[in-house]
Amino acid sequence: MSLDGFVTRAIVHELQSLVGARIHKIYQPTEHEVLLHVRGQGVNRKLLLSAHPSMPRLHFTEQTWTNPQEPPMFCMLLRKHCEGGIVEAVRQSGLERVVEFDIRHRDELGDLSIKRLVLEIMGRHSNLILLDPASGTIHDSIHHVTPAISSYRVVLPGAAYVAPPSQHKQDPLNAEKAEFERLLSESPKPLAELTRQELANVLLNGYTGFSPLLAKEVVHRAGGDPAKLWDAFAALIGDAKQQRYAPASVETDNGKTAFSVFELTHLTGKVQSFATASECLDAFYKDKAERDLVRQRTTDLTRLLVNESAKNEKKLEKLRETLQEAEEADRYRKLGELLTAHLHAIRKGDASAEVIDYYDEKQPVVSIPLDPQLTPNENAQRYFRKYNKLKNSRAAVAEQIAATEEELRYLASVLQGLETATPSDIEEIREELQEQGYIRQRGAGKGERKKKQDRPALLCYTSSEGIPIFVGKNNTQNDYVTNRLGQPNDTWLHTKDIPGSHVLIRAAEYGERTLHEAAMLAAYYSKARESSGVPVDYTRIRHVRKPSGAKPGFVIYEGQRTLFVTPDEAAVKRLPCTVKQM
Repeated sequence: MSLDGFVTRAIVHELQSLVGARIHKIYQPTEHEVLLHVRGQGVNRKLLLSAHPSMPRLHFTEQTWTNPQEPPMFCMLLRKHCEGGIVEAVRQSGLERVVEFDIRHRDELGDLSIKRLVLEIMGRHSNLILLDPASGTIHDSIHHVTPAISSYRVVLPGAAYVAPPSQHKQDPLNAEKAEFERLLSESPKPLAELTRQELANVLLNGYTGFSPLLAKEVVHRAGGDPAKLWDAFAALIGDAKQQRYAPASVETDNGKTAFSVFELTHLTGKVQSFATASECLDAFYKDKAERDLVRQRTTDLTRLLVNESAKNEKKLEKLRETLQEAEEADRYRKLGELLTAHLHAIRKGDASAEVIDYYDEKQPVVSIPLDPQLTPNENAQRYFRKYNKLKNSRAAVAEQIAATEEELRYLASVLQGLETATPSDIEEIREELQEQGYIRQRGAGKGERKKKQDRPALLCYTSSEGIPIFVGKNNTQNDYVTNRLGQPNDTWLHTKDIPGSHVLIRAAEYGERTLHEAAMLAAYYSKARESSGVPVDYTRIRHVRKPSGAKPGFVIYEGQRTLFVTPDEAAVKRLPCTVKQM
């Protein structure tokens, strides 16, 4: 990962500003993250401590986090032992990705005590542990580690704290040239034959704190020459010792992004520099963390919608088969009439009847299957009954097909809403599915119903001409945008025959640029986000209406025109955007 020992060192250097400050509030917005609001000593910051399996990290953050209604048990424990406490020290052992916070706090009796909060950044084994430094006893951790999980160390309340296993690597901050050259000489191949990757592996295997990314950077600075590797290595270590950093992220040509607190000269692409390492990490993980949080909180909803869609697809297939059979109703009527005309030539027990087809100009002889146990007249009546059944079912099946297709469109619209949802949107979608009967009401007693939020928070973009453009990101928001917010002369946009957002240009008069930007937003917030040449219909809001009894987000419209646009994420992000609580 990009977050190596050197990034951790830079962050810990920034966190020295917390020493002497007070922990004002503690929150645990997710099962993996803890947020400390620290004040005092000229500091008023939020510090994120994350033990996420794929995104462990620590840094100051300016992002807004949504907290659960009831704090988890670990959060309650931290509040008991750390809230109101003073940060005594923040330290890192060498270049290991283990950071310790010593916190001075008064216990229930008013006596001062020291608690230690340890963040271990170790990939999927990351953890956040509260312990008593005097006895080494663990109070609790954000992730429990039982003997069944690890035979080396147990992380459970009451257990003795054991540090993570050593990797038996050297500390590069104390590296000497002779020892460095000895490590190089231990390679099984002559130095001149070592590839750049093999040189990078020497750094990775020999010294703590190096990530594959940073090891490649040192080799690149040395030009791949083993003779120059020490100089490049020593220069980087010198910057680390002096706390000289240049935090930046690089988005490479293949779309991947990496970050470091040192300049990444071996990567080419879009470079974004930051004043501090915290700002770099906060920006890098912002979208990733939000997408992961949404994925966690919507897994059950996505599974439900996918299963419901699959059931309706099967239902639709069977209904279409039934309708196809119903289309053959006239054939059964004709067979019944032919049998009736030839009753004199048929006997009970016949398996088939050879009759002349009077409906064909050529009057061919056709064979009609019979039930040998029925009389000739009963066989004819059997065909008439089948004709009547299929004739009557045709209209009913057509209605069921239309209803099933509408439900599939609805489910697709909800799935699309989940794809673009933010954590604040999820509850709206969940409430909508509860109202539609797909999931049960949670936390409501018999006869009780949770009051619906009828004024959602909407995205409001400002076009390059200064015109407000509102975007609904789920069916609840779409209904509000179209049915309550829009005025008769406002312009309404939606992707043609594609699940997506309702977009509203809140003005009667506007230019072509505003119309194009609104169409871009409609395409971007739709199922066709990754497509090109997306058709977007637009019309005045007075030509849009919601049929009585229709599902959320469903409307019909007329008088539309169609634009074809290609979604451009960079162009969308350049438009000023705010979230407005309506």
